[in-house]
Amino acid sequence: MAGQGSYSRLAADEAAAAATSADDYDSKKLRLLGYEPQLKRNLSLLSNFSVTFSIVSVLTGITTLYGTGLEFGGPVTMVYGWPIAGAFTVVVGLAMAEICSAYPTSGGLYFWSARLCTERRWGPFASWLTGWFNIVGQWAVTTSVDYSLAQLIQVIILLSTGGNNGGGYLASKYEVIAIHAAILLSHALINSLPIAWLSFFGQFAAAWNMLGVFVLMIAVPAVATERASAKFVFTSFNTDNSAGIHSHLYIFLLGLLMSQYTLLGYDASAHMTEETKNADTNGPIGIISAIGISIVVGWGYILGVTFAVKDIPSLLSPDNEAGGYAIAQVFYQAFKSRYGSGVGGIVCLGIVAVAIYFCGMSSVTSNSRMAYAFSRDGAMPLSSVWHKVNEHEVPINAVWLSAFVSLCMALPSLGSLVAFQAMVSIATIGLYIAYALPIFFRVTLARKHFVPGPFNLGRYGVLVGWVAVLWVVTITVLFSLPVMYPVTRDTLNYTPVAVGGLFILVLTSWVVSARHWFKGPVTNLSG
Repeated sequence: MAGQGSYSRLAADEAAAAATSADDYDSKKLRLLGYEPQLKRNLSLLSNFSVTFSIVSVLTGITTLYGTGLEFGGPVTMVYGWPIAGAFTVVVGLAMAEICSAYPTSGGLYFWSARLCTERRWGPFASWLTGWFNIVGQWAVTTSVDYSLAQLIQVIILLSTGGNNGGGYLASKYEVIAIHAAILLSHALINSLPIAWLSFFGQFAAAWNMLGVFVLMIAVPAVATERASAKFVFTSFNTDNSAGIHSHLYIFLLGLLMSQYTLLGYDASAHMTEETKNADTNGPIGIISAIGISIVVGWGYILGVTFAVKDIPSLLSPDNEAGGYAIAQVFYQAFKSRYGSGVGGIVCLGIVAVAIYFCGMSSVTSNSRMAYAFSRDGAMPLSSVWHKVNEHEVPINAVWLSAFVSLCMALPSLGSLVAFQAMVSIATIGLYIAYALPIFFRVTLARKHFVPGPFNLGRYGVLVGWVAVLWVVTITVLFSLPVMYPVTRDTLNYTPVAVGGLFILVLTSWVVSARHWFKGPVTNLSG
């Protein structure tokens, strides 16, 4: 492991490094952090941003959970909850970006935790805890994204063959998992290509997400023969839900799930820094720009779709043509009401499906870089296998590992949707805990010795960090609360069980074994 003195040498060498080429500067900085460059550094700021923007993918999160937003508060929860969650997400992103600028490595969060705790000798444990929450959370994100795409394809097939009430074909749960597996296979194949190809796909995906949002937010309300009034969109609060919850505040808070689930995955910019030029600047900018642009276009998407909403209960009914998939019913109904056919709505769902596909592709990219870095530091079983890179400088084994684990995490859906939902709940809470840990260490243990990089918050760094940590604590509690009454075995919110179970496993593995051999990030420099 590079010693604490590396940081002062790093700061002292900034001027000399700046005089060399960007690649030499990035490589020198990475070596001072303890690593010999192994991945091809071919990503620009635009490419870094594109991967992260595709993972955040407002078309993915909002489309998937629009029904949740409608049920818990309706238009008011979505229209006002989105900017509220967005503002706090920006705060979390700013705190992460500052640390990313200081330590631009593929390890990202777990490396940050290790370095920030070096002074107090908590580094190895902090790194172990953060790393496992990060990587399991990322696998859960990929599982959730690709499974939601499989479910959307199920709905597209249903509508294309006549709809729920017209004899349409509804794929079985086994067919859905087979579609999920096929999607993951294709994502693994794409991620096995050289990074230049991934850069191209990432930029195409970002453009698709951006244009897709604008097409849908304009086309759907424009086509609908009946549109909601501005009063409905900005003031209507839906308290009619099947969850047995009547408190307006409780309903509004539960409705934030849609927004917070969507604004997730922006740590990808950090995991791509070893492949990004001018990483200590472009990595942080990638984080912030992906969040900021997602908030703006996401709010426009919510407004556009909600202006096409008239009857909330009919959209949530499992007896509608889309089988209760709210946003699919909005699209289908809008085109059918004007043209007598819902084909245009199915095409709109196709636009969303492509966006979700690219979201899953980029998720595997981020997963594999995290797995590569974590195994490079010896934290994973068979670490020597997972950090191997091929002739294209791609961590090929980590790519296929990430796809395989994401497939395995979806298998519980065959037996119990409750068990599956508990597992993917780690995607939101587990990942945000991983976000908060290095920020917490930055504002506590490392408050006096943290050396910021070129992107820094100055005197506001500690304040921003504390607000970020408190927000993560708030949403962790919020999303652990019951979402349905009365609480039974089938209606219990298993999020705290899943996240608590992960914590117990990570802590137990540390006490029993890892504390004896895991020393945190280790240098791979020779000599």
